[in-house]
Amino acid sequence: MASVQDIVVAASINLLSVLAFLLAFAFLRLQPFCDRVYFPKWYKKGIRESPKKTGTALKKFVNLDFRTYLRFWKWMPEALRMPEPELIEHAGLDAAVYVRIYLLGLKIFVPITFLAFAVLVPINWTGESLDKIKDITYSNIDKLSISNVSPGSLRFIAHIAMAYVFTFWTCYSLYKEYKIVMTKRLEFLAAENRRPDQFTVLVRNVPPDPDESVSEHVEHFFCVNHADTYLMHQVVYNANKLATLVETKKGLHNWQTYYQTRYERNPKARPRTKKGFWGLWGENVDAIDYYTAEIEKINGEEAAEREKVMSDPNAIVPAAFVSFRSRWGAAVCAQTQQSSNPTIWLTEWAPEPRNVYWENLAIPYVELAVKRLLMAVAMFFLTFFFMIPIAFVQSMASIEGIEKVFPFLKPVIETERVKSVVQGFLPGIALKIFLVLLPTILMSMSKVEGLTSFSSLDRRTAGKYHLFIIVNVFFGSIITGAAFEQLQKFLNQAPSEIPRTVGVAIPMKATFFITYIMVDGWAGIAAEVLRIVPLVLFHLKNTFIVKTEKDREEAMDAGGINFYITEPRIQLYFLLGLVYATVTPFILPFIIVFFAFAYLVFRHQIINVYDQKYESAASFWPDIHRRVIIGLIMSQLLLMGLLSTKGVSKSTPVLLVLPVLTIWFHRFCKGRFESAFVKFPLQDAVIKDTLEKATEPNLDLKAYLHNAYTHPVFKPVEAERTVFIDEEENNPLVTTKRTSRRENGGGGRGGDGGGGSKPDSGRVTPRVVLD
Repeated sequence: MASVQDIVVAASINLLSVLAFLLAFAFLRLQPFCDRVYFPKWYKKGIRESPKKTGTALKKFVNLDFRTYLRFWKWMPEALRMPEPELIEHAGLDAAVYVRIYLLGLKIFVPITFLAFAVLVPINWTGESLDKIKDITYSNIDKLSISNVSPGSLRFIAHIAMAYVFTFWTCYSLYKEYKIVMTKRLEFLAAENRRPDQFTVLVRNVPPDPDESVSEHVEHFFCVNHADTYLMHQVVYNANKLATLVETKKGLHNWQTYYQTRYERNPKARPRTKKGFWGLWGENVDAIDYYTAEIEKINGEEAAEREKVMSDPNAIVPAAFVSFRSRWGAAVCAQTQQSSNPTIWLTEWAPEPRNVYWENLAIPYVELAVKRLLMAVAMFFLTFFFMIPIAFVQSMASIEGIEKVFPFLKPVIETERVKSVVQGFLPGIALKIFLVLLPTILMSMSKVEGLTSFSSLDRRTAGKYHLFIIVNVFFGSIITGAAFEQLQKFLNQAPSEIPRTVGVAIPMKATFFITYIMVDGWAGIAAEVLRIVPLVLFHLKNTFIVKTEKDREEAMDAGGINFYITEPRIQLYFLLGLVYATVTPFILPFIIVFFAFAYLVFRHQIINVYDQKYESAASFWPDIHRRVIIGLIMSQLLLMGLLSTKGVSKSTPVLLVLPVLTIWFHRFCKGRFESAFVKFPLQDAVIKDTLEKATEPNLDLKAYLHNAYTHPVFKPVEAERTVFIDEEENNPLVTTKRTSRRENGGGGRGGDGGGGSKPDSGRVTPRVVLD
C-alpha cells in the first residue's frame, strides 16, 4: 500500500525522468546531425533544408550558436501556435482529431476535478471511518477516498449528487465534441481533392461462373446493374509470395550496400560473412560476392513468380476494385446490397491505395469466418492467462508481497528510502513492461482475421486492446490487488463481511494507478518526444547503409501515430478518471497532467515528425465516443455496488437511472452522428461531381484511375537518378532544396518546424534539386 511519502518519491523520480528526457530533446533537436530525426515531416514535404555545409567540420555536427540554447523551451509554444485548420491541411484530419482526444480529456476532467476537490475531498477527509476498522491496511491518501465515510452516513448524498453532475457534464462534453468532429469530417471530405477511393468500391466474394473468368464476370455484372455509372475494374491477384520475395530482395540489397560501403572505406580488406542467420554461423564467404549472388538468385525467383501470377487464372481471387464515372455512382454501389443473396457481391468503400492491406484480399469468405472464430477463442484465452502476470505485478505492489516471493531481500527493502521507491515506482513500471509486447500480439491476431485496410486493422486491434485493458489492467489489478493487500482479513473474517472489505479495498487501489499514470503518462510521453529508438536506428543506417539521397530518406523513419497502441491507453485514463472521480478524487490531478502534457507532445510530433501512412477522415471517432461511454457506465455501476457495501442500498434505484440515461444518450448520439462516419451523403457526392465537371470538363478519369489499385509489386518502377554521397560527407548533412519551397517564397528551416510560414499541402511531390 503506497503512502503519501511513496507517492512523493514516485513523483520525484518520474518528474526527474521527464525533465531529463525534455532537456535531452531540447539539446538534440538543435544539433545538425539530429535534424532529420526531429523534423522528418518537413523534409518529406520538401520544405526543410539540411544545415549548410559551410564552416568548420565541427559545425556540421554541433550547433555552436549558444543563443539557441537559451530558447530551448521554444518548441512548446510553437507546438500550440499552429491553428487547427492549418494543422488539418498540414497533417490530415486523422492526426488533428487524434490530438482532440487529449483535449476532450481536459474538457471533461478539469471542471470535474475542481468540483470533486471542493465538495467530495472535505467530506471524505472528515469521515474518520478507516480509523474505526481493525486489521485493515490503509494510508493517508485513502482518507481522501469514499472508504473513509462511515457506512449509512448521509454524506453519501453528496457522492450521489456529484455522480449525476459528472455524468451530465461528461455527456455534454461528448455531445459537443462529436458534433465538432462530425462537422470537421464533412468539411474535410467536401474540400478534399480528387482521390481514387472516392470513385472506387471494393467488391468481395464474387461468385464463380463456369463460363466466365473473374474479370469477365465482374465486368458483366456491373455493366448490367450499374450501366450508367460503371467505368472500369481491377482484379485482385494473390501476390503474397511475390511480395515476400520483393521484401526479401530489399533486405539483401541493404546488406549488400552495407558491405559495399565497408569495402569502399577500407579497400585493403574484403568484408566476409557467414551464410547462416544474420551472418552468425555457417560457411565463411566473401560478403559482397555472396549477397550479389543471392540477389541474382532471388531475381530469377521473382521473375518466375511474377510470370506465374500473371498467367495463372487461379491466382486471381474473387475480389476486385470497381471504379465508377462519378462519386455518386460509387456511393450508391458501396452503400447498397447488390444481390438477393447477401453473402455474394459484397461491396464496401475501397480504402485509399496506401491504406490497402494487400495480403488479406486473397482470403476466401468462408475462411474469413473460421479465422475470426479462432481469433475470438484465442483472445479469450490470452485475456484469461494474462491475469497471471497481472497478479504477479500486484504481488509486487506491496512490501509484504515482495518479501514472501523474495525473502532474502527483506533487510534491503525494509529501509525507508528503498521501501518508498519499491512501493511508489516499481508496480507501475512492472505493469508497463508486461504490456510492451501485447499490442504487437493483438495486431497479429487482427491480421489473421482478414481485414483489408490498415485503418481497419488499427481500429480492430484497438478494440481488442481496450477490452484487454478493462479486464486485466483495470479489474485484474483491482481484484488481485485487493486480495493480496487484505489477504489476512479475507481469510479470518466471516463470509458475510467480505463484500464490505472489498468495497473498502477497491478505492485504495487508486494509489497503484497513480504510480502507473506517472510512469506511463508522464515519463512515457516524455520519452515519446525524445525518439530514442528512431534516433539510434537513423544513425546506424546512416553509418552502415546509406549511399544515396534516396537511402537517406528511407532511413529517416518519420513513423506515425500508433493508433492501436495509444488510443486504448488513453481510454484507460478516461476510465480511471470517471471511476475514481467520486471514489478517490486525489487521482484526478495526475490524469489532468497526463492529458495536458500528451496534448502538447503529440501536437509537436504531428507537426514536425509523424507522417501518417493513411487518411481515414476521422472515421475512428465513433469508437472513441463509445469507449468513453463504456467507462462512464462502469463508473456508475461501480459506485452503485460500492454504496451497497456501505449500508446505502436504498441509493441503488437512484443511481440505476444514470446508466439508463447514459445508454439512451449513446443511442441518441449514434443515430444523430454516426452515419456521417460510415456513409457518404449522396447530396455531397453530387455537389463534388458537379463542381468537378464544371472546372475540369476534359478530365480523363479512366487514365487517372488506371493503376491506382494495382498491387504494388506489379507497378512499374520509375527510373531514378541515383545520387551517391561522397564518402567524406557520410553524415546527415546533405543539403536539399525544394522547388516548391522556393515558389512559395519560403526558405531556411521552416521556423524551427512549425512556427514559421504556412506549409504547403504536400499533395504534389516537389522536384528535388541537389546542390
